[in-house]
Order: sequence, then structure tokens, then C-alpha cells
Amino acid sequence: MTGTEVLDTAVVGAGPYGLSVAAHAKARGTRTRVFGTPMRAWAEHMPLGMKLKSEPWASHLSDPRDQYTLKAYCELEGLPYAHGVPTPIETFVDYGRWFRQQTAPDLHETDVLRVDREGSVFALALADGSSVRARSVVLATGFLPFPRFPEALVGMQGPQVLHSSAVNDLSGFAGKRVTVVGAGQAAIEIAVLLDDAGADVTLVARTGALEWNSLPGDLPVTLWERIRRPENGLGPGYYNKVLGSLPKLFRRMPGGYRMEVVRKTLGPEGSWWIRDRFEKSFDVEHVRTGTRITAARPEAGGLVLELSDGRELGTDHVIAATGFDVDVRKLTMLGEELRGQVRGMRGSDGPPVLGAGFNSSVPGLFVVGLASAATFGPSMRFVFGSEFAARTVAPRLPR
Repeated sequence: MTGTEVLDTAVVGAGPYGLSVAAHAKARGTRTRVFGTPMRAWAEHMPLGMKLKSEPWASHLSDPRDQYTLKAYCELEGLPYAHGVPTPIETFVDYGRWFRQQTAPDLHETDVLRVDREGSVFALALADGSSVRARSVVLATGFLPFPRFPEALVGMQGPQVLHSSAVNDLSGFAGKRVTVVGAGQAAIEIAVLLDDAGADVTLVARTGALEWNSLPGDLPVTLWERIRRPENGLGPGYYNKVLGSLPKLFRRMPGGYRMEVVRKTLGPEGSWWIRDRFEKSFDVEHVRTGTRITAARPEAGGLVLELSDGRELGTDHVIAATGFDVDVRKLTMLGEELRGQVRGMRGSDGPPVLGAGFNSSVPGLFVVGLASAATFGPSMRFVFGSEFAARTVAPRLPR
């Protein structure tokens, strides 16, 4: 690959959104190439042993004919696939890689280090030393650029302070004191997996009590059941149905309202299937709800955390499972001049302002996945949203 090659579209990121967009774009005859390691964020930035919170039927990547679904992969491999049966992360990673083999065999398995604008095209510098130019770029970078830390931990460096998106193999925490911050599924599941690995774990959460998802009911079958109790990739009920099925309508709402809805919808809750494991492993002393970290200081190779309830907590590591904060300023893959041209919903910062086709304020630059949630709704936080994104973006790409 040389700098003289000009693609129609370069897709930056080989996760569910990037692969789905590429599958739809290539089916339309565009010269599209994906850059990145297939499913790397899922394989290397999530703890081994975790399971997807989304139902299997809401976890498909998208191709134009819906041929390469999670269901099709599980049937091919003889793996469990059913409503109410959580999908192991390892199965989902293998599925994504299989999807890539069917839809994007010419993927370039290297990272994009930098994207700049050169006249009417984009120039991409790659980690393997090569470069490529493209008429359009789709950023499908997922959650990795946007980790959010509690204010008291901002600026503190690993390995003592880590975001949940930076942990994978938990066996290295055996025998260590680990404080997990958060009240959602990521925090609860990491706490359980750390306990399984032999760590001494304490969970710290601002919420007064942990919340749990209820057991999934049977999927509605008849028309009357679907009217009474609609089901959606975001969950049951009309609220989730509207948010998940009408992203075009959601985009027309005021920006401030959209950001607030995305922030509040599907707040911190643990999955029903992990509740028993958590409650058997963690007593009152190891679950500090209704409190937060107000300060942290180094001490004897570890940290002392000052809590809002007046107590102190000694720990070797802190893992912040505190979500993500989308901000255009964190898109550091974009060259400084190009990044400065991407409008945020708060002007120079905040989530990117996107048009109806996921197009940013820079002509030819598209943004999908988590970074598009403030425009198209909370379904973009999940694999479920990849179908809408792919079917919407592909027709707008050059060819």
C-alpha cells in the first residue's frame, strides 16, 4: 500500500460498527477498506470471562442480507444461542472475526496513527509505516478514546489507577487489594471476576443501593403481545422501543435534551444473571454504596482513598468502571488542524455535531458508534445500533 493509492472510503476501526459499515459499503461497489485489528477492543480491553449484557438477538453485526448474524455463527459452531442466555465475550469476539472474514477479507490489520486533510482527500498514516489516501473517512473508534474517571482520580497514572476499558487478564490482581468504582454492569462483573481471580475487592458506588435488571420475560409472539409489550434491543417497553427504533426522530430533538436522555437512559444496573454470584461473594464491608472518592494519595506502594463518608480505604489498585465521556477534543487520531474543524455540541467540545448521515462538520468525515449516541440516541452505545448506522452511512459514501 502506498501513499498514491486513493480509496473511496477508509473505515478506521474494526469493531462491530466499522465492520458493519464496511460490509454495506462494499456491497454497494465502493472501494472501501477497514483499518485495525478485528474486534481488538472487545478482545483486549474487556475482562476475560465477561458476558454481553445485550440479548443475543440484539448483538448481530450488520450485512446487507443479514446472512452473517450471531445466530448463524452459533448454529455453524454448535454454540448456545437463545433469548435469556448471555453470550460470552470470547464467543462474540470469534463471531466478529468470522463476520470480518465473510465481509472484509482485505482488511488492513494495522492501526491508523493520524488522519489529516490534504486538499480534497484525507491522508492516513499507518502504524506499519505505510500511508493511504481516501475520499472519505468513517471513524468507528468505539469507546477507547473516551474513558471517564472520577474527579479525584483524574491525572493519576496506571498501573495503580486504571479505567475498566484497560483491564483484560485479571489473574495479575490475585492477592491484591482492588477497589472497583461504579454501580453498573461493568463494575459489578469486574468485581466478581476479580474475586474469582483471588483479589481482595471492594466496590465503591455513589448510588445509595445497587440496582438490578429483572429476569427477561418471554419474547412477545402474537401481534397483541407485541402491541402490549414491545421488545427492542434496548429493552422492553414503549420508551425503549421509541428510542431504539426512531433514531432519525431522536436527532431532531434539541441537543441539550438529547445529551441528557443519553446520559440517563439505561443507567447503572447489574444483570440478573450475575446478582447471585455478587451477593454471595460481597458482604457489607466490601460494598460501599452511597459514597464516593474525594481524594487519593500514594502510600507504601499503594493508595489511600479518602471517601465522602469520612472513612479511608487502603488499596493497591483502583479500577474505574465509570463510563465514558465523548468529546471531540479526545479524537487525537485526527491531526490538530482537522480536529479543530470538527464541531462539538458545546461548540469546541462535547460530542460531535452530526448530520442525518452521521456526517460531521468536515465534509467526507463520518462518525459512528458511541460518539454518535448524542445525535441518534442510546442504541448507538450498543452493538444493536450498528445496523442503522451501517444502512444510513453506506449510501452516502463516495464511489
